[in-house]
Amino acid sequence: MPPTVISDVSGSPDRPPATEPPRASLGFGADGAGDAARRRDLRRMKVVATGFLLFAAVVYTFTRYLEHRDGADVAAWVGYVRAASEAGMVGALADWFAVTALFKHPLGLRIPHTALIRKKKDDIGDQLGGFIEENFMTPEVIEHRAQTLDLPRRLSNWLADPANAPRVSDEAARLIALAAEMLRDEDIEKLIEHAIKWAGEPEWAQPLGRVLEQLIAEDRLEPVFQLACDRAHEWALGSQDLIDRVVDEDVGPSWKPKFVNVLLGDRIYRELVDFTFKVKTDPQHQLRRSMHTFVEQFADDLQNDPETIERFEKIKQELIGRDEVSDAASTAWKTGKAVIEQMLSDPNSTLRNSLSDAAIRLAIRIRDDRPLQEKMNGWVVRAAQHVAANYSQEIISVITETVRGWDADDTSRKIELQVGRDLQFIRINGTVVGALAGLTIYTVSVLVFG
Repeated sequence: MPPTVISDVSGSPDRPPATEPPRASLGFGADGAGDAARRRDLRRMKVVATGFLLFAAVVYTFTRYLEHRDGADVAAWVGYVRAASEAGMVGALADWFAVTALFKHPLGLRIPHTALIRKKKDDIGDQLGGFIEENFMTPEVIEHRAQTLDLPRRLSNWLADPANAPRVSDEAARLIALAAEMLRDEDIEKLIEHAIKWAGEPEWAQPLGRVLEQLIAEDRLEPVFQLACDRAHEWALGSQDLIDRVVDEDVGPSWKPKFVNVLLGDRIYRELVDFTFKVKTDPQHQLRRSMHTFVEQFADDLQNDPETIERFEKIKQELIGRDEVSDAASTAWKTGKAVIEQMLSDPNSTLRNSLSDAAIRLAIRIRDDRPLQEKMNGWVVRAAQHVAANYSQEIISVITETVRGWDADDTSRKIELQVGRDLQFIRINGTVVGALAGLTIYTVSVLVFG
């Protein structure tokens, strides 16, 4: 269908005509699994209802034939049967017209007030939306329903049941996998690049200096110094081979005696081990105090020395600007994503078991804490009230706009499939009730007028 061209009200030849995109139909789509059975049942009931009409017509024709053949000598019962069959035909035809007029034009005749569902589809959607809004989306109804639902208790009882642990694990894995699938690698890489650039825009030196100064004031760096001293001593204990090699290759003339190298290497090794041991075990060692002094001065320079600040910021910009940084972050994301997906695919993986255990522990806590349940119920009620008071129109518009988007013929056909079988009983009842009404009227008239 070509787009509708909207004329330019300004009439300017330089302005191209605007176009209105065609409105997509939001019809029901393909028939559902049960539509074939419903169509079969509807066809069968239409045959039955039409059969009642034809039976009444045959009986009426037969009685008229008897009246024509016998004249005044016709049997008394013929009049009663004729009246009943005649009224039955009228009732059957009237109800056939009424039922058919809901969905289509009877006999293809465009009689006013027929094919009502096709014509009134939008009105039906508006009325349905208004009915739901007035009777279901009021804050009072929502509050009462939220309170009686007691969602925290029900949900916590279900989650705390060990029999549901596999289901909890499966659903959690499915949600995480869905989130990972929705996050494209290209988008994450761009996000990482922007995040790195954003992180590099402000100055780091002065904030880092203040943080470092605070850590020093709270003596938080002492464990770091101690760890460095421990590692230095451990390295010194294993440095004998390295010291011997350096002494042999780089200390003194090459022609010096071997025992000299051994004595010198042993002396250096013992002194190094002894020195690192003293630094490790003595918090007041001169080297340890020098380390504290250096860090304190560095923290002050990061905040107050322009040259240090400039050099630090330059190093930061060079580091952030390197492709290896963004590439490493992108690689870390892809690797982490692959590991997570692999763990989620394994029902017995540590990740899935941890997620399931965490959900169960949280559920048990909520289940056994009634005051917490009451508090959470209050959250649910307030959230439901807020939604009902502020977003009911938006929720109802989903119904009304969806109905407006349906194709009229599809809507009529689908509704007929859903309720048409039951409506055929109206035709059958109309035939039976009409026949009984005709028989009653004829009987009363005979009794009154003879």
